[in-house]
Amino acid sequence: MDIELLGIDAFPDAPEVAETETSFAGNALLKARAIAEATGLPAVADDSGLCVDALNGMPGILSARWAGGHGDDDANLDLVLAQISDVPDRRRTASFQCAAAVALPDGTERVVEGSVEGRLLRERLGTQGFGYDPIFVPLGYEITTAQMTAEEKDAISHRGRALRSLAPVLAQLLS
Repeated sequence: MDIELLGIDAFPDAPEVAETETSFAGNALLKARAIAEATGLPAVADDSGLCVDALNGMPGILSARWAGGHGDDDANLDLVLAQISDVPDRRRTASFQCAAAVALPDGTERVVEGSVEGRLLRERLGTQGFGYDPIFVPLGYEITTAQMTAEEKDAISHRGRALRSLAPVLAQLLS
């Protein structure tokens, strides 16, 4: 596709969109709709998080603010570790989930999803990545996503999978 990609910073008057929906797809659509409406251009947005099986899928959509404030990665990670401290290793399963949405100014919308399954360690390993990466080991790997290079992580990540799935949708909608 011959398109120009612009980040949200190219639109200083773009609204800050509250994530008030109850799903990753709902939050991604909220953001994409708001930006498409504000700019008059097609917009892509995503929402993602960690879903821990032993916590009934939480922190889920609350992943970035699990410990209270938004974006306190250390506090969020520490809280998850504390909450599953008594969970046996065989039950420390989790997944990273991502929904990516596109919204066009004419009201057309599409959502795709991507995920990566794995398990959670009892302590941090690695310094790359962010959030829960230091305790997440993807299935088929023996290292955390925080120990992977950016290229290795991008190849398997939930966000990468969702955005790669969105590419043909964008090609169809924008052709």
